[in-house]
Amino acid sequence: MFKRINKLAIELPVPDHPDANAAAAVQELLGGRFGEMSTLNNYLFQSFNFREKKKLKPFYDLVASITAEEVGHVELVSYTINLLLTGSTFPGDPDIAPMRNAVDKRNTYHFIVNAQTALPGDSMGKAWNGDYVFNSGNLLLDLLHNFFLECGARTHKMRVYEMTDHPVAREMIGYLLVRGGVHIMVYAKAIEIITGVDMTKMLPIPNLENSRFETARKYEAQGVHRRLYTFSDTDYKDIALIWKGKHPLDGQPLEVIQGTPEGAPVPDLEALPEEFAPGISKEDFIEIAKRLQRSAGL
Repeated sequence: MFKRINKLAIELPVPDHPDANAAAAVQELLGGRFGEMSTLNNYLFQSFNFREKKKLKPFYDLVASITAEEVGHVELVSYTINLLLTGSTFPGDPDIAPMRNAVDKRNTYHFIVNAQTALPGDSMGKAWNGDYVFNSGNLLLDLLHNFFLECGARTHKMRVYEMTDHPVAREMIGYLLVRGGVHIMVYAKAIEIITGVDMTKMLPIPNLENSRFETARKYEAQGVHRRLYTFSDTDYKDIALIWKGKHPLDGQPLEVIQGTPEGAPVPDLEALPEEFAPGISKEDFIEIAKRLQRSAGL
């Protein structure tokens, strides 16, 4: 079972201007082949289908715990897209075309389909595809794929970072570069335990340290690059058998945290009258509140 906490992994800055085209680019980090929906569903199905969970428990615990973190990453990227779209249009009479700005944006789906929020698709509007999920049933092959998948995801994050200077996008990408770096390294360590091959000598891929990115540096300064979370109050403790030793970046000890990151408030998206979203007027809200009170016996 999964336990949901009403927080984001980190606090995203309040945007002072929209950037719908940046939102379109960030969509690749959500629903592209190497996006967070792919990392989530790869690890989700690998954990569901894992054979000999008891015998190979540290490796099962690893894939299962990272699965839970990826759910939060899907959420974080989605809210980044939502905030990038905030303020793109304006309320007004339909005849004045209050959404006129949308016709010049790269992804008009954001405006036509779902009222200026994230889509389960890539930067070109193509829907996320279940064919992106790799689950061979062979533990080593799956771990190798996950290592490659995380390196591909890191590459795309770095490229999107260089496409936009919007503070919301860069805050999210800086954090995920650091967390993705953790996943890359822990998969490398897992492969080394199985094979004896030190995959960490290949890192970083691409050959550029996270410290070169301004919004990543502060998370490394906080030690986020050294922590692996169980995302469970009681389970998946055996990831400590894999995530141990010292971090090659700063020589500080690696940490396994039982539970989740502290988190931050989830942004509350305001109404968009020009999109008829959520489509509840002040009068409707008053009537709904009365009905809720009556149903509660108040």
